[in-house]
Amino acid sequence: MITSDIKIIRERLLEGDVIGLPTETVYGLAANVFNSSAVKRIFETKQRPTTNPLIVHVASINQARALVKKFPEKALLLAKEFWPGPMTLILPKHQTVSDLVTANHTRVAIRIPSHPLTLQLLNLLDFPLVAPSANPYNRISPTTAEHVESYFPSIYTLDGGPCQSGVESTILGFEDDEVVLLRHGAIPIEAIEGVVGRILNRTHSSQEGALPGQHKKHYSPNCDLIVTYEPLFMLSAVKNKRVAIVWFQTIQIESIDVEVNKVLSPSGDLAEAAQHIFSVLHELDQMGIDMIIVERLPAHGLGLTVNDRLDRAAAK
Repeated sequence: MITSDIKIIRERLLEGDVIGLPTETVYGLAANVFNSSAVKRIFETKQRPTTNPLIVHVASINQARALVKKFPEKALLLAKEFWPGPMTLILPKHQTVSDLVTANHTRVAIRIPSHPLTLQLLNLLDFPLVAPSANPYNRISPTTAEHVESYFPSIYTLDGGPCQSGVESTILGFEDDEVVLLRHGAIPIEAIEGVVGRILNRTHSSQEGALPGQHKKHYSPNCDLIVTYEPLFMLSAVKNKRVAIVWFQTIQIESIDVEVNKVLSPSGDLAEAAQHIFSVLHELDQMGIDMIIVERLPAHGLGLTVNDRLDRAAAK
């Protein structure tokens, strides 16, 4: 049930319901962080394992401070630079945050979203919101209210238009005085290092289940998906299937064996490609394509983020 009435959404949250929420990254499935029944309903609705922690969305740095025991100096520096925005910080949690939210970990994931409607809503509430992506577990993340409704038609979803970033937030942790990249996201590593200097990259360490969005298989369409630098070469392995190729910048060669060609960014803009990747996967999924072949993006900036999402979508 899609609505543009923020008052309806506020009332649903006050009643302990789960709602669909726009953010600048992807749409979230949101509930009161302090309402354990509502938080449990998120896990049940998404069919998400309770071993997979949730991200808490707050209205201000002061509200974030109330949920943690410690706010490291570099964390505060990053918060002041990138909040509101698609950056999630992993910080030692205060006892007021339930273990259900953090999957029994001692740290909590927190961010301030920059979507104006969501910020307006957060400022109308006396509590923060947990809001994982509004999709069934392992399915394609939603970037429009219509995507959420297709997954969960009985849930109220606040319509905030298409998501600006189109991919989830960057997740950062802290070890002593070091900043640690834990998940590639909508803020590229180069921008972070421009503020705090060189950071540690732990995105390939063994942490499945310890952080949001880090399971090996995630963001997946119903059909098979292949990620490659040579999309046409992969056609030789595909027989008698309806195939779509998703290109980064341009269609290299038309092939009679390809039913649909999609281009993420004709100008070669990595941010534009990131914004469109999930919406393109949704479109192809709805067409009943048998195989999606995606051209791997350049391995820098937001190309690393998109490639990470595609590799998880392709995992068996």
